Amino acid sequence: MKTFAIFGDPVAHSVSPILHNLAIKGLGINASYSRIAIPEGNELKNIFNRYNLDGVNVTVPHKETAYKLCDEIKGIAKDIQAVNTIVKLKNKLVGFNTDAAGFYQSVEQFKTDKVLILGAGGTARAIAYILRLKNKDVTILNRSETKLNSFEQNGFKTFSWKNFKMQKYDTVINTTSAGMKDNSYPLDYKILEELLSNAKYAVDVIYNIETPFLKLAKKYVEIKNGKDMLLYQAVLAFNLFFNNRYDNEKIKEYMEQGFNL
Repeated sequence: MKTFAIFGDPVAHSVSPILHNLAIKGLGINASYSRIAIPEGNELKNIFNRYNLDGVNVTVPHKETAYKLCDEIKGIAKDIQAVNTIVKLKNKLVGFNTDAAGFYQSVEQFKTDKVLILGAGGTARAIAYILRLKNKDVTILNRSETKLNSFEQNGFKTFSWKNFKMQKYDTVINTTSAGMKDNSYPLDYKILEELLSNAKYAVDVIYNIETPFLKLAKKYVEIKNGKDMLLYQAVLAFNLFFNNRYDNEKIKEYMEQGFNL
């Protein structure tokens, strides 16, 4: 039997096991998928081997650490330098990124040219790179300057909270954890309200609650949470676990049932 899991901290809230196990059952595969909390990202490889896993998904805050610990990196993950899917192939841990393609599939209907991304972690990296590949004008806004260096080195426009200059953006995307555990916003309320009142769309990658960010955003713009991104990236990750032998639409059909449980 093949065994898979999601690594992160926290992971108790994750619906990934539900989605993957529904697809496993529906497709009649002898496998299982569970949650494993990992407070320290540098333990990722050791825990992968200790549990003798065949593959994992990686969630916050370990996507950038996962990139560094993999034996090999494939696809867009090389540019993003963040990994959310690891597959064991020939005794090597091979890293991929399905967040990028999953995100773009989820917002493809939005007619947007100028995008502001809030946050500068692994998810922000994936979204920034895929949007730039699709010829969007992308700016990153983060609380501190430290994490912005790599974005700047790769040609992205960046601001910290200290030096942000107000502009109009078609789409504002929250990739931070603000609102997941409390009632916080990813940015100063007044600045956020001005940004949203001049935008067309707002996206939050958090999927299991309506965050304060989205509650504010829906007063002004069309909104989307992270449910579709989660679903689409999960479909792509699932097929990587099984060497792309299954039909993505069939996987999606089984996984979608998990949001109705």
